[in-house]
Amino acid sequence: MLTQRKTLVWLIVIGAILVVWPLVMPRFYVYLTALIMTTGLLVTSLNFALGYGGIFQFHHAVFYGVGAYATGLAIVKLGYSAWVAFLFGPIAAAIVSLIIGVICIRLSKLYFGMLQISLGSLVWAIVYRWYTFTGGDDGIHGIAMPDLLGSYSGAYYFTLIITAASMLVMYLMVKSPFGSVLQGIRDNDVRSQAIGVNVRLHQLIALVIAGFFAGVAGVLFVVVDNSIFPDMMFWTLSMEVMIMCLLGGWLTFMGPIVGAGMIVVIRTVVSGYTEYWSLILGVILMIVIFFLPDGVLGYFTNKFKRTTDKQMVKG
Repeated sequence: MLTQRKTLVWLIVIGAILVVWPLVMPRFYVYLTALIMTTGLLVTSLNFALGYGGIFQFHHAVFYGVGAYATGLAIVKLGYSAWVAFLFGPIAAAIVSLIIGVICIRLSKLYFGMLQISLGSLVWAIVYRWYTFTGGDDGIHGIAMPDLLGSYSGAYYFTLIITAASMLVMYLMVKSPFGSVLQGIRDNDVRSQAIGVNVRLHQLIALVIAGFFAGVAGVLFVVVDNSIFPDMMFWTLSMEVMIMCLLGGWLTFMGPIVGAGMIVVIRTVVSGYTEYWSLILGVILMIVIFFLPDGVLGYFTNKFKRTTDKQMVKG
């Protein structure tokens, strides 16, 4: 109960800060925070499959790109209203995730991940080469948004609301019986199958859910940046997203957001001072791997639990 109360207090404080953030900070930092929230949602959706499901989701960024492209193309090429087009992204990402999942689900662990990279790269190649529709390697820029989202503060608050709602839904799923079964499959899929759990079906559902929320993150990127480009679904971004997940703590729910925030800040801010920002990132990753194998938030969470347990024993 003590832990839950402290967590609730922290969430209220952080939420209050995020609400007043656009009122007191320059536009660049508002944009950066919105980008962190978008990326954090993407990484959390990966963690739903990887951290809680034990599924080697090696090309998760493809669903992020599909969500963004489905929304952007629906607005620019098909002429739909932005509010309608926002629905296209998550649905398209979930469908692509279902198709790739059905093909890959019979394989396990590393083989699953390698085949997913191949299929995801095929989707990227189609987008990259289809100049007449997707814009090819140039992408599409200047995507029109509704008046409500036309200002940077409007886009920020929309991103904040959707990110918070998506995080809450995923958290409830993790804490639900489905989430418990999923974690049981992660820990021991053979035993789970032996007691009657349909392992592949649960994993496939987890993949579709993860793909759906990656598509939501893609929609938010369009809202924040008003552009789409094929690098959004390139395999290198998938590896970067996985690094964010591991850096923050892939066995914690909020850890991926911490990892996303660290890397986005390093990439955006530090790169303005030195072109060797990737070297700094590499050093940080080495430190985390050697000294914080559970990730940054995972380390502090475990330390807090040990301290609380000791206090309870003494009490």
